[in-house]
Amino acid sequence: MAIEKIEMPKLGESVTEGTIEKWLVKPGDTVNKYDPLAEVNTDKVTAEIPSSFAGVIKEITVQEGETVEVGVVVCTIETEGGAEGNAEQVSQPAAVPAKEEPANEMPAAGSQKPASPLKRGAGAARFSPAVMRMAQENNIDLSLVEGSGKEGRITRKDLQAIIDSGEIPTAAAQKVEPVAEVVQAAPSQEARPVNKPAAPEAIPTAAGDIEIPITGVRRAIATNMLRSKHEAPHAWTMIEVDVTNLVQYRDSLKNDFKQKEGFNLTYFAFFVKAVSQALKEFPMMNSMWAGDKIIQKKDINISIAVATEDALFVPVIKHADEKTIKGIGREINELASKVRSGKLKSDEMQGGTFTVNNTGSFGSIQSMGIINYPQAAILQVESIVKRPVVMNGGMIAVRDMVNLCLSLDHRVLDGL
Repeated sequence: MAIEKIEMPKLGESVTEGTIEKWLVKPGDTVNKYDPLAEVNTDKVTAEIPSSFAGVIKEITVQEGETVEVGVVVCTIETEGGAEGNAEQVSQPAAVPAKEEPANEMPAAGSQKPASPLKRGAGAARFSPAVMRMAQENNIDLSLVEGSGKEGRITRKDLQAIIDSGEIPTAAAQKVEPVAEVVQAAPSQEARPVNKPAAPEAIPTAAGDIEIPITGVRRAIATNMLRSKHEAPHAWTMIEVDVTNLVQYRDSLKNDFKQKEGFNLTYFAFFVKAVSQALKEFPMMNSMWAGDKIIQKKDINISIAVATEDALFVPVIKHADEKTIKGIGREINELASKVRSGKLKSDEMQGGTFTVNNTGSFGSIQSMGIINYPQAAILQVESIVKRPVVMNGGMIAVRDMVNLCLSLDHRVLDGL
């Protein structure tokens, strides 16, 4: 017998942590290699953690709702063959086991530690980095919090419940200064406090009000949208486009196309193809802000927004400029089906360089999109509607018109 560790996997290029949304197994369950163990949510995607071994679940070390860094052990499995019998195990980043983690201290940038450690709740095994950060941002004294996790461990759900209640427990006597609130200054400068976000205002409720818990996916969407609006100075513009010829062309093909290919030929596929070609002509639109430089991306990978009843996902059409309209249409259909069936993989949401959003499918005729950070722009394709248009020579004709609405990052792109 051997005890093997399952770690929080890296589910994206820039993903550093994940939240256990739901455990699909419990201690004592027998699992096979590659069986799903838990649903995990990151700021990029919701996915499943597969088992790297066949055996029996020994211990679950990270509770539902808890956020931990990539590489942290989330559960252990008792196997018969040990490491020798699992030569093909799934590769995951190395991590320090939870029991070896300092119980009361959270390292800051550099190597400095708090002058005195925060107290721990009774029976708490440890404070995760996410719990520490959340407590510090909202000025919560963890010694006054009763944890609902295993062995009294404090989870993000516990802190979120306190924040939502508006009753923040703070130490009445000796106050500990959390180290994360101080910027490590250069030797010739004094350390300056960082401005912390204010705790959310308590909203009064009345009879009949419905409280909807925030899911990991909803929280990730909120975090990304807030970051985009805070960091990227949005500029917005709209143009009207006469697409009468496109409508006539597509209508002449759609019935035969559906019968032959098995899926609908949508207007959206034409717009994605047009955008991919335009990005080749105007490559700065296919760029990203990187702090001290702008990165102009070589590949043209179009992110498309696909909505479910309770969330929004953004799968990516890779190398869209190299694909035909039929190929793009097929990929749009397949990606949308995967989103709605919950089968979208994390790598299918990575690498996007520009986003095209089909807001017209909801009947919208004008909208201002929030940029899909760190991309430089997003295009909203609105509904195609018939309008009277003044043609050359002063004649008025009924034409098929569409509004194209562009939001752009003014750090990367100017109005021109």
